[in-house]
Amino acid sequence: MTKKLIAEFLGTYFLVLAGTGAIVTNSITGDLTHVGVAITWGLVVMAMIYTFGHISGAHFNPAVTIGFLTNRSISGKEAAYYIVSQILAALAASTTLLFLFGNIANLGATLPREGWMQTFIIEFILTFFLMMVILGSAVHGKAVKSFAGLAIGTTVGLEAMFAGPISGASMNPARSIGPALLSGSLEHLWIYIIATTLGSIAAAVIYQYIKDK
Repeated sequence: MTKKLIAEFLGTYFLVLAGTGAIVTNSITGDLTHVGVAITWGLVVMAMIYTFGHISGAHFNPAVTIGFLTNRSISGKEAAYYIVSQILAALAASTTLLFLFGNIANLGATLPREGWMQTFIIEFILTFFLMMVILGSAVHGKAVKSFAGLAIGTTVGLEAMFAGPISGASMNPARSIGPALLSGSLEHLWIYIIATTLGSIAAAVIYQYIKDK
């Protein structure tokens, strides 16, 4: 368990550091652009999956962990430890960015562009399909698992590409909690916790029903 938790911490830390760091860097220099930020998210997710997937399963996301708990791929105790490790890692990553750059761009916090309902629905859908891709590419017995990191990383990058400017494309409560707490951007944090979690649970339930044996 200790090795798994270390892997989850390190993977989540670098995911949040690189992803939100790209947002901060782009805010300072303008060099990355939105496309560059989205690509950064996709690449860092892919890299961390291939690095730590064989150790911890490479969740790096409380919503994903809860999705696996829903389909009984992980115990409640293990899920709780994973979630704590992920949130602590996100806080550590945001603390690092705050120390390096100050409170620039709210440390990459996810914020709605319009009303809360639009963002809630988008985040639910994004996380639903992310969890579907995870289950279909990395978990199913017939999946070509060597390509799971590519499939999941590509999904994150594509979803960040089209939804990032609208909802922030969180798909991950820890990714939103870290920057929100350290930057003080707490007003809309509940959306990114509840919508992503519900999306992941829905995906786990539906996938369990539709998957072939």
